Amino acid sequence: MEDIEKLKEDVRKLSARATSAKKELHDLSEELPLGWERIMEIAEKTRSAYAALTGARAKLQKASSA
Repeated sequence: MEDIEKLKEDVRKLSARATSAKKELHDLSEELPLGWERIMEIAEKTRSAYAALTGARAKLQKASSA
C-alpha cells in the first residue's frame, strides 16, 4: 500500500511539473517572435515532463489493479 501512495505522490509531482512546462511553452508562443531561440529547449522540456507523467500514471494503474 505504501508503494501505491508513493506512486500517487510521484504522479502529483510530475503532473505539476508537466503543467508548469505547458504554461512555459504557451507563454513562449504568445511572445513570439521574441525568444524563438528557446522553442526546442522548452518543447523538449514539455515533452519529457509529459512522457514521465504518462509512465508514472501507467505504473500507478498497474499497481492499483494488482
